[in-house]
Amino acid sequence: MTAQDVIADLTAEAEAVDRMVADLDESQWTLPTPAEGWTVAHQVGHLAFVFRIAGLAAGTPEAFTALTQRIGTGFGAFDKAVNAALEEYLVLPREALIARWRAERDAGTAALAGVADGTLVPWLVRPIPAPVLCAAGMTELFAHGQDIADALGVRRQHTDRLKRVVGFVVHTWEFGYQSNDLTPPAEQFRFEVTAPSGAQWVFGPDGATQSITGSAVDLCLLATRRRHHADLDLVATGADAQAWLEVAQAYRGPAGKGRAPGQFAKPHQLA
Repeated sequence: MTAQDVIADLTAEAEAVDRMVADLDESQWTLPTPAEGWTVAHQVGHLAFVFRIAGLAAGTPEAFTALTQRIGTGFGAFDKAVNAALEEYLVLPREALIARWRAERDAGTAALAGVADGTLVPWLVRPIPAPVLCAAGMTELFAHGQDIADALGVRRQHTDRLKRVVGFVVHTWEFGYQSNDLTPPAEQFRFEVTAPSGAQWVFGPDGATQSITGSAVDLCLLATRRRHHADLDLVATGADAQAWLEVAQAYRGPAGKGRAPGQFAKPHQLA
């Protein structure tokens, strides 16, 4: 996967989030989302900030390095920086915040598209390939876009662009253990999931005794902690895989409260 392979998918997913918020009125802009204390405006401001720093990392690495030196290293420091940065977005009127989100989204995407294949981009813990940072951005859009959709009562229509997010979930399968001070199992899991199109996506070794099967959308909802595993149609085979359902997360740092069992209907109950 190269940055150019994923950049069109990143752009399309950002535009899908934009369509959800473009025509909201002031009352909808302040609707609470399932993320405690965060409104729709918080979610949009957060996404704008993520694209802003991704653009710095990809386009002006020295500016990104200077920023991280000011806020400190690691994801705990990043969380504090995000919360502090939100304040500058939340004071903006609705139209100004939408404009800011679009400008930083477009600038960040353009910077990522300009990274040469094989070039590492500085990031919060260590440098990473630009395609991985693109996939991380798509995971942010999936997660915070879901919070917005839940606040608005909108049912999202996913495409096979989701494969980028599934790949990132598989790539970061150990993060939940790290966040809970647990030792990851030695054996890598196998993931067999069904794409929105009905295609089958398989990750992980043949013959693995620990596996996760089910919907690709549900796997992403689980790993972004936007749904409790009890409300998803995922099957874990093996004790380690079953335990992973409790801790799965596709991001470093504190897990947060996540979503409670029964908070949302299972997907098939919405049909």
